[in-house]
Amino acid sequence: MKNKYRNLFLAFGIIAVLIMVFTFDMNYQELWENVKRAGIYLPLILLLWLFIYLINTISWYIIIRSGGKLGFSFARLYKFTVTGFALNYVTPVGLMGGEPYRIMELTPYIGVERATSSVILYVMMHIFSHFCFWLSSVLLYVCLYPVGWAMGILLVAITVFCLLIVVLFVKGYQHGMAVACIRMGSRLPFWKHRVIRFAEKHHEQLENIDRQIALLHQQKKRTFYTALLLEYMARVVSCLEIWLILNVLTTNVSFASCILIAAFSSLLANLLFFMPMQLGGREGGFALAVSGLALSGAYGVYTALITRLREIFWIVIGLALMKIGNKSDNKSF
Repeated sequence: MKNKYRNLFLAFGIIAVLIMVFTFDMNYQELWENVKRAGIYLPLILLLWLFIYLINTISWYIIIRSGGKLGFSFARLYKFTVTGFALNYVTPVGLMGGEPYRIMELTPYIGVERATSSVILYVMMHIFSHFCFWLSSVLLYVCLYPVGWAMGILLVAITVFCLLIVVLFVKGYQHGMAVACIRMGSRLPFWKHRVIRFAEKHHEQLENIDRQIALLHQQKKRTFYTALLLEYMARVVSCLEIWLILNVLTTNVSFASCILIAAFSSLLANLLFFMPMQLGGREGGFALAVSGLALSGAYGVYTALITRLREIFWIVIGLALMKIGNKSDNKSF
C-alpha cells in the first residue's frame, strides 16, 4: 500500500516536470544561452539549496526529537525533506503533496499520531517564518527607500494581512490545528460527509495530535523558537540565490535589495498557491519586484528563469530519492 502511494506521488511529479519543461516561454537555444551566461553561478545556486534543505531538516528534526526518541537517521529525514519539497513544488495548493508523503514515510518509525503532529508543526513553522520574513521585509523597505502614498498603502495592507495570520498561527500553536482543519473541511461541498465520518472515527487521535502541537509552544519554548529561527534563517539564506543570479547581470545590487525582491516576489507567487509550481506568478512577481527597485524588469525574468531551472533540478533529485526509497523497501520484503 505504501509503495502504491509512493508511485502515485512519483507519477504526478514526473508529469508536472514534463509540463514545466515543455511550457518554457522561450526556445531551447535561448534557454541554453541563458544557462551558459550563468556560468559558475548556476552550480553555486544548486549547491546553495543543498545547505538550505539542511537547515529545513534540522528545524524539522528538533521538532520530532522534542516528542521522544527517533527510529531513523538524520540522513533519512533529509531525504524526506527534499522529496517533500519536490512534491510541494509540483502540487496544486502546495501542501497537498509533500505533507501526506512525509506523514506516510514517518508513520512506520514514530506512529501516525506523532508523525502527523510533527509534520503539521513543521508546516506551521515553515509558513509562520514566511509571514515573519514578509513583515521584516516591510520594515527593511521603509528603512531603505522613500515611501509614497501608493507604496505606503500597499505596505500597510501587507502588514495588516501578515499580522492577522500571525495571530491565527499563535492561536493554532496554543490550541492545536488538527481539529480546526477538520472543522473547516466539514464545510466543503462534496467532502462534508466524508470529513465528518473521518472526524467521528478518529476523534481521539485528532485530539492527541492537537495536544502534541500545543505542548511544543507551551512547555518547549526553546525548541519552538529555535525551529522558528532556523526556518527564518533559511528564508534569508535563500536570498543569496537572487544575489548570485543578479551578479551575472549587474554589480549594483545589494543583498538587502535581494531580500526585498525575494520577499515581494514570493508574496505574489504565494497568492497564486493554486497553480502547480506557481506558474506565471513567480515570473511576474520577480519582474514586478525588480522593477519596483528601479532595476530592469528583464533582470526579474532572467532571475525567474534560473530559479525555475534550480527548482526542476531539485524536483528531479527529490523524485529520484523517492524512487530509490521505493526500491530499498521492496528489497526489505
